[in-house]
Amino acid sequence: MPFTILYPDAKPEQLDIETAAVGSDVTLIHARQNAFDAIDLNLWKTCDALVVSRMPINADVIPHLERCRIVVRNGVGFDVLDLPALGRAGIPACNIPDYGTTEVADSAIAMMLAFARGTAAMDSALRENLAGNWTHERNVTARRLRGATFGVIGLGRIGTAAALRARAFGMNVVFYDPLLPGGTELALGFTRARTLQELLAQADVIDMHTPLNDQTRKMINADTVAMIKPGAYLINTSRGPVCDTAALLEGLRSGRLLAVGLDVLPKEPGQAEDPMIAAWLANEPWLKGRVLINPHSAFFSPDAYVDQRTKAAQTAYFYLRDGALVNCVNTEFLKQRR
Repeated sequence: MPFTILYPDAKPEQLDIETAAVGSDVTLIHARQNAFDAIDLNLWKTCDALVVSRMPINADVIPHLERCRIVVRNGVGFDVLDLPALGRAGIPACNIPDYGTTEVADSAIAMMLAFARGTAAMDSALRENLAGNWTHERNVTARRLRGATFGVIGLGRIGTAAALRARAFGMNVVFYDPLLPGGTELALGFTRARTLQELLAQADVIDMHTPLNDQTRKMINADTVAMIKPGAYLINTSRGPVCDTAALLEGLRSGRLLAVGLDVLPKEPGQAEDPMIAAWLANEPWLKGRVLINPHSAFFSPDAYVDQRTKAAQTAYFYLRDGALVNCVNTEFLKQRR
C-alpha cells in the first residue's frame, strides 16, 4: 500500500532530494508551515510518518497522529520531540545523528585553530589598520597546541571525530561521558575523566558535544566555570542552552576563559540583550579577538545537506516498508508501553 510522509515545516522549496531517496509508493507532503494549527488537521490524522525540522511534536500534536507509525527529527538534536508521549502512543522517534559528523568536528577544530593561531583576530585587526596592526601582537589567544590537553564533553560520534583530529595535532585527549561503558578509553587511547570537575581542571581546550537534556542544560554555569583551568578555550558546537552565556562572559572577564567559540546560543538568533552578545557586538577592547560566534552552521556543507535530507526520508520510509528501525531515541518509553 502507498505511504504518506508529512513534512510539516521543511525548509526546501521542493522535496526533490527526498523524492529521489525513496520509492514510488510514497507520497511526500510539503506543508511549509511553522505551527501545528496552520496545517489541515486531516493531514496530521492520515500521515504514516512525520519528518520534522523545528516544529514541536508534543501533546498538541500527538493525539492527532492516528495513523502515524514513526516520527523522524531531520537533524541530530531531538529536544523538539516529546519522547515519553510518543512512546506512550507507540510511535518510535528517530534522529539523523551522522549526516554532519565530520563537518561539526571540523568546525570545532577550526575554532580552536583560529584562536591558537589568531587568524580571524589578525585579519580583523588588519582591516582596521593595515600598517598599524601589522604585528603578531593582535593574536591575544595564541598558544602551542602540541602537548596541550583537549577535553571533550560527550564522546559520541562527533566528539570522537573531534578528539581524533585533536590527537593528530599532538594534543593529549581527555573525555567526560558518564554514559559510555568502561573500556572506551582503552579502545581509543584517550584518558577518561570520572567527573566533569576532573575534566575542567585539566583541559586547555574544552570541546562540547553533548545533547540537550535535563542533565546538560546549563552544564557550564558560574559554578563550573570556576572549576576551569585558567586560560582555557571553550568551544560549543552542540546545543546553546548547555552553556550559561552570562557565566561565560564572567569567565572571560576573570581570565578563567581565554577564548570562547560558539556555534550555538541559548536563544537563536542571538539576542542583543544577552550581556555576552552585547559585549561581542560592541567589540569591547578587552574582549577583542577572544570570542567567535557562528550562526548554528557547523553542520553545513552541500554534501551534508544532501545526506541530511536523504537519511531522514529513508529512515521513515524503510521503517514503513520493512520495519527497519534505526537511530531510535525513545526506546525506553516504547518498552514501557509494551
